[in-house]
Amino acid sequence: MATDELSLLKSLERGEISPFYQPLRELRTGQLVGFELLARWEHPERGLMLPSEFIPAAEHAGLLTQLTEQILAKAFQAVAVFPGSFILTVNISPKQLLDRDLVPRLLQIGQRHNFPFSRLAIEITETALIENLDHVQAISLELKALGCNIYLDDFGTGYSSFAHLQTLPFDGLKIDRSFIKSIAKVRQDRKIVAALIGLGQSLGITAIAEGVETEEQASMLQYLGCDVVQGYLYGKPEPAKHIRSFIDAAYPRALPGVALQGSDLNLSSLESLPIERVAQLQAIYDGAPVGLCYLSKNLRYVSVNRKLAEIDGTTILAMLGRSVASVFPQWFPIYEPFLRRALQGESLHDCELSRPSRIEGESNQFILFSCEPARDEAREIIGLSIAVLDITERKRKEIELVESEQLARALLDLNPETPWVMDGAGNILDFGSKWEELTGFSREAVLNLGYLNTLLDEDRARVLLLTESALSTGSPIDYECRARRADGTWLWIRVRGKAVMDESGKVWRYYGSTEVIDELKRLREAVSIKTSHGGVPSTQIT
Repeated sequence: MATDELSLLKSLERGEISPFYQPLRELRTGQLVGFELLARWEHPERGLMLPSEFIPAAEHAGLLTQLTEQILAKAFQAVAVFPGSFILTVNISPKQLLDRDLVPRLLQIGQRHNFPFSRLAIEITETALIENLDHVQAISLELKALGCNIYLDDFGTGYSSFAHLQTLPFDGLKIDRSFIKSIAKVRQDRKIVAALIGLGQSLGITAIAEGVETEEQASMLQYLGCDVVQGYLYGKPEPAKHIRSFIDAAYPRALPGVALQGSDLNLSSLESLPIERVAQLQAIYDGAPVGLCYLSKNLRYVSVNRKLAEIDGTTILAMLGRSVASVFPQWFPIYEPFLRRALQGESLHDCELSRPSRIEGESNQFILFSCEPARDEAREIIGLSIAVLDITERKRKEIELVESEQLARALLDLNPETPWVMDGAGNILDFGSKWEELTGFSREAVLNLGYLNTLLDEDRARVLLLTESALSTGSPIDYECRARRADGTWLWIRVRGKAVMDESGKVWRYYGSTEVIDELKRLREAVSIKTSHGGVPSTQIT
């Protein structure tokens, strides 16, 4: 039965849609990691409704953002009474990611309920990345700036997940339940899951398996090195009153031997073919979009993938069995402090390093360098796992952007007029420094709606009326008024601006300039007075 959109709107107003909580647990220890928030509608006639029965209608009616905000607000309030630092994860749709107000709205909800964003994980699907990667990247960075974690949902089902791991700041990847369902019986699914988990471990990204329903599946996932699990084996989605029981519940870690009971899979079939196991690991290495290697305790290359050899401008054979210092003597002094720290047990992630190019005349190369100690069963460090990402092009673009912004600012400051930017609510977001010089008012005093206080009292109401009218229609702004100086004097100005509209046809920004016309205005007033005595029509600026 299709969901009526009007009924859905009324249900939101009545608060009938609430979050249900499905636990995520660390596989090795059973410790609670957090909960995924899943919407449920307590329909007065149809009973408990699943998301598939009303989310499409909510998205079609434009109510999905309101629904998500309601779910988060209820969840933030519910978990506030419980101790611990478990996280909450919530799925954000591709359409919601296109909303420019997404991050400010999340910030408002979190601040209202005093919920730390370090405990919130935003799940995005690969569909969103394919549709608008640049925008999603920008939103992801804003979310990271708040402290949020970013998870890639349904990992492995799309076309370019591996490439996206390079460009987006993911903290976790959720392996789709379609691979988990047959992991203990279907060799192909097991290979895929092993590769995905291995790649996540190499990049320092938490691997989360969805849809774990049997001990056999959990055991196989533990054997493959999965970090976190979610599914009916560890708890069905339940309302907030069950949170305490999830926290108090003791879930023993899965035992690898369980996967062997009642199936034709046995542990020896995985361990008896070391050549095949090495080939699998090498395939993961070679398919990774980042440079990977393993160093022995004496800092010799034991294993190297093709991407790292490419980044370093050499071959795998030139690196294997040799020390880092002998292969790259000019780079080793840069690496050594980090390698020594890792050999002492420290995990290092996303260290930005600059190293000289091996090609004479070229500028420095920039890399992101991560290093993880490898330990044996006695927890002794036996080597180092290294991941390297070449970010030279990205750094060059960042430098070019900074230089471009500096040049633009310099050109603006040289402009005889004062440029300004206004948002759709009438707030001044930015303006040229010349305005401070002309009026003596500080930047902080003018931003947002502060500019109204710099206008003469007699002109303020008229300017506000003209601005509100322009914002409602998107028509050009063009008016004259008098601006106060900090010393009490005033001067005539002319303000002009043009609107930029968003996808919905509403004003997004006004870009304009302010011109000082004080001398011109006073001159024309003087001419008007003089010529009026001789019967000559006066000229006024309108």
